[in-house]
Amino acid sequence: MQVPDDGRAVFDAGLIQRYDRPGPRYTSYPTAVQFHPGFGVDEYVAAARASNAPGRDGVVRPLSLYVHVPFCASPCFYCGCNKVITRDHSKAALYLDRLYREIERQGALYDKSRPVNQLHFGGGTPTFLSTRQIAELLEKMRRHFALTNAPDREYSIEIDPRTIDLDRLEELSKLGFNRVSLGVQDFDAAVQVAVNRVQSCEGTLALISRAREVGIESVSVDLIYGLPKQNRTTFARTLDLVIDARPDRIATYSYAHLPHLFKPQRQIRTADLISAAEKLGLLELTVQKLSDAGYVYVGMDHFALPTDELVRAQRAGTLHRNFQGYSTQAECDLVAFGVSSISKVGDAYAQNAKTLNDYYAAIDAGGLAVRRGVQLTRDDRIRRDVIQRLMCATRLSFEEVEAEHGIVFEEYFLGELEQLRPLEADGLVRNEDRGLVVTGRGRLLMRNVAMPFDAHLPEAQPVAPGETPRFSRAV
Repeated sequence: MQVPDDGRAVFDAGLIQRYDRPGPRYTSYPTAVQFHPGFGVDEYVAAARASNAPGRDGVVRPLSLYVHVPFCASPCFYCGCNKVITRDHSKAALYLDRLYREIERQGALYDKSRPVNQLHFGGGTPTFLSTRQIAELLEKMRRHFALTNAPDREYSIEIDPRTIDLDRLEELSKLGFNRVSLGVQDFDAAVQVAVNRVQSCEGTLALISRAREVGIESVSVDLIYGLPKQNRTTFARTLDLVIDARPDRIATYSYAHLPHLFKPQRQIRTADLISAAEKLGLLELTVQKLSDAGYVYVGMDHFALPTDELVRAQRAGTLHRNFQGYSTQAECDLVAFGVSSISKVGDAYAQNAKTLNDYYAAIDAGGLAVRRGVQLTRDDRIRRDVIQRLMCATRLSFEEVEAEHGIVFEEYFLGELEQLRPLEADGLVRNEDRGLVVTGRGRLLMRNVAMPFDAHLPEAQPVAPGETPRFSRAV
């Protein structure tokens, strides 16, 4: 059959079942599995200082800043994020004290002329912090980095709708946030109880409406399919409610039940879990409804309105992928603050200590909290470029890769192109005009198209029957 290439993801249940195996999400390459303690503070400092040098175009790279706020008042049983469950808000002050010191020390490494084009507060629950604390945190960052009020900035914050009201949303807008991401997951009451996240549908929808009134330029909603007690009928209602609210972006994440890795998931009753066939039906429903509603499938979990920056960036070939998902700021170095956060600076990744105690100890000792990372080799840089092009633009030109890296593509990737032949036969990808194109049928399986180019994947995959996978499944 002829495969359409109009930007729509084509749902093929047989293909998805066949290719649904564990694999990286490629928010980095190499992935975090390859981070090691041999890359520490000294290596990170060297990478940070080197990043201040102008590029080949004579321009210094702008910055993207990420702040991790790990606290949540209660556990959502599905969650696999790095978090600290507490209702004691005094713990936020202890955390901010260390965060301020880290911001000051990190700020000393970067040239003050580098504009901060992108800022993101993630978690955990960033809105666990009070508005006053968020304002103080922003002011501290402004002292050490070149935050901007430029109209084209992307300053976003993740919001748990249970933690704010309409007035507080307006306060966040006044502080400079022009993008918000609202956690919904599912509006169905039975599902919410099963995952310990009960929130008001009316209150959440009111926040989406209010966001536009107070000047928030982009609203994103997070959904999850595959949660316990979900079914097509009830999830269709959630999708209809969200579509009617018309957020700019909708992220529809696949629930990965990995209780051996994520302790809160052990609270989910096995009897409440849905079958693989039911989960696949929810994905089909989601793709159909969002596509019919005019949302463009950007990739992985993300849909966006045709006017959204992500869609425009993808069509222009400037879309980027990092630890926050898809981004329009490909040219930025990413500097991350807080427990477990990951920076991407030049050709290096660096991750902070993963526990609060270790993070506090590192900051209290007078240094930075970097505990592991990786310095990319030339081969890593080439493969990262190829994987980024496939995951973001859904196509790549061999000539462009050759011009950038000084290789002959078919020679360098002889084995990888051979591995792609079965995917070509199944219509997931086309090799044409000395390039690769991910087809409509391959859009939902981008990870599978990228995996042959991952030189580290074999060592990260299970090596014995029954061994625990290192990655979630592709769908």
